[in-house]
Parts: sequence; C-alpha cells; structure tokens
Amino acid sequence: MSGTRKAPMKVAVLLGGVSSEREVSLSTGRQVVAALREAGHEVAAIEVDEDLPATIAALRQAAPDVVFNALHGRFGEDGCIQGVLDWLGLPYTHSGVRASAIAMDKAAAKAVFRSAGLPVANHKVVTPEELAEEDPLPLPYVVKPVNEGSSVGVHILREGDNRRREIALSWPHGRDIMAEDYVPGRELTVAVLGDEALAVTEIATGNVFYDYEAKYAAGGSRHVLPAPVPDQVAEEAKRVALEAHRALGCRGVSRSDFRYDDAAGRLILLEVNTQPGMTPTSLLPEQAAHRGIPFPALCDWMVREARHGR
Repeated sequence: MSGTRKAPMKVAVLLGGVSSEREVSLSTGRQVVAALREAGHEVAAIEVDEDLPATIAALRQAAPDVVFNALHGRFGEDGCIQGVLDWLGLPYTHSGVRASAIAMDKAAAKAVFRSAGLPVANHKVVTPEELAEEDPLPLPYVVKPVNEGSSVGVHILREGDNRRREIALSWPHGRDIMAEDYVPGRELTVAVLGDEALAVTEIATGNVFYDYEAKYAAGGSRHVLPAPVPDQVAEEAKRVALEAHRALGCRGVSRSDFRYDDAAGRLILLEVNTQPGMTPTSLLPEQAAHRGIPFPALCDWMVREARHGR
C-alpha cells in the first residue's frame, strides 16, 4: 500500500440488512464508518432494512463516489445488493454479483473448488425430510444451511447423537441442507487482500466448534497469529486461499476457512467468505495489522479498490 496521501472520497457505508447477521453488520459498519472518517473521507452511514426503495433513495441522496458494503448474510453478500449497486452505477467494495452469489451457495462454491483441484470435504445436499429419515453420511458429520454465514444453523452430529430428526423437523433455513464429513483437528483461517494471502490464524475456542458465539462474543475465541503449524502447512493454506479467491472471481478481500487434521496431515477448505467481518473481534483486520496495515488504511484501500462487476 502506498503511503502517498490521496484525495478524500464521498463514501456511503451500507450496514444492518435483513439477514440473521444484522447485528454483526451493524458492528462492522460502525467500525468502518469511524475508520473511513479517520482516513479523511466524507462518510454517510445508511442503515438498510426491508425497505429497498428507501435504501436506493438514500444512496441517490448521498451521491457517493463509492459504496462500502458492510452487509452480511442473505441479500447483503449473496449478489442481491451487488446487483442493485451495479444497476445504480455505483462502485462498491468486495466481490461482485457472480462471485458473491457462488460463494454464498456452499454447494456451488464446492463445485468450483473441486474443479480447481482444491481440497474439500465430502458432502451431500439433502432436504429436511431426507435428513429426518436417515443419516445422509456416515457419522460424524456436519449439517449446515447452504446459504447462511457466520456458522448460523451449523450442527455436528456424532455417534449416539439423537438430535438428527429434531434438527430436521425444525429446520428454519430453507429446503436445502448441506451434510458434510466432519473433519477433526484445528480451525485455521487465511485472509486475502488483493492478490496476496496475508497470514494464517488458528482459532481456538472452548465451544464445540467455531460457532456464532465464538465468532462475535467477547472472549468467545482466541486467535493465534501466526498459527503454530508447520511452515509447509501455512504456505499451503495461503496458496489454497488465494486459489479459491481467484477461482470464485473474488475481488478486494476475502477470507478462507480451513480444518487442519494434524493426525492425518490433511488440510481441508471449508468455505470462502466474500464479506469478512470487520468487528473488534474479526480476523481480517487482525491479519492486516499483523502485516503492518492499520484498520483505517485497510478500509481506505478497500474503497479505492472498489469497482463494478463480476
């Protein structure tokens, strides 16, 4: 990143939204608004709700040079708001319609990763009725929504677990459920900034897995940076994260999540997040800081890299 002082911009920050991750987005958005103002930009915060025409009107009134998309979850990172911004002719941060939509659909993303030769877990997409009837995969396995983020709706089913039918019959996340082999080991994550993988973080949590609470509650997880893994594992994680970013057609920033099975020496790509959180406990800002990029400089880079398409 260049240290040369550049002209300030008018930036509209979209925050809130209508997904299950609204509170995360509000936290991200507030952090970003403050950082962009510190970086010298003129910032308008636009809180998004169910009233899309009101959001469009607020954007037109703000007349920004660029939009910082701080929305998370459905309608915020699945290509929907990206399509609206393309329609309005406004450059925006993060990935475009296609990459956002594919990344948010876990089944579609896994197909892309497989075709790129990247290591993913065996999986199967089933309906709630099929899950209620029988185990779709040998135990242990994970069930998760196909199109939610932040570990919303994720359950691990093990030997002797009798929750499968209950989970299936009360499933609130649509008709598709992804069942995926459970990969033992450690949770790793790698942020990508432009054309570079920044670092590898190990996420340690006292919870059963890195769930919503572990991600966003104070003290919910402990980030070890750099991750205490062999050098070749760290380099492979960074390589796969960058390849996954490129395979999806992401732009700006992304974050890839992995499981590393120490016993088997196996690294598995779980998913790519095209809208990484930027809250006080988030991983992307932490990795950027580790590489010498302060949070205001990170946000400044993101708005200057913003554009249309893909």
